[in-house]
Amino acid sequence: MNHELRVKSKKTNSLFGQVYKLVQQIPSGKVTTYGEIALALGTRDARKVGWALHQNPDGNTTPCHRVVNRAGKLAPNFAFDGSQEQRRRLEAEGVTFIDDRHVDLKKHLHRFIK
Repeated sequence: MNHELRVKSKKTNSLFGQVYKLVQQIPSGKVTTYGEIALALGTRDARKVGWALHQNPDGNTTPCHRVVNRAGKLAPNFAFDGSQEQRRRLEAEGVTFIDDRHVDLKKHLHRFIK
C-alpha cells in the first residue's frame, strides 16, 4: 500500500513540474488557461493543472498569475493573496480586462505550439 502511494506521488510531482515549466514559458502580457496547459501536456484534466498551480512554491519563478479559466476569469482563490493580486500583477504587465474579473482573451491568450 505505501509503495502505491509513493508511485502516485512521484507521478503527481512530475506532472506539477511539467506544469511549472510550461507556465514559465508564458510571456509577460499574455495569459493562458488551465485547459490550454492540460492540452499541451496531452491530458484533458485541467483540474490537475489548477491543483499544481495552487501549490506553486515560488510565484516569482513560476508566474501562475498568468493562468485563468477558459472564460478568462481570474482565480477566486489565487494562491498569492487572492484575485485582486492576480489582477494587479496582470495589469502591471499590460493585460487588459473586459470587466472586473475577465481578461480579454482575444488580445492576450497564449497558446502552446506543439
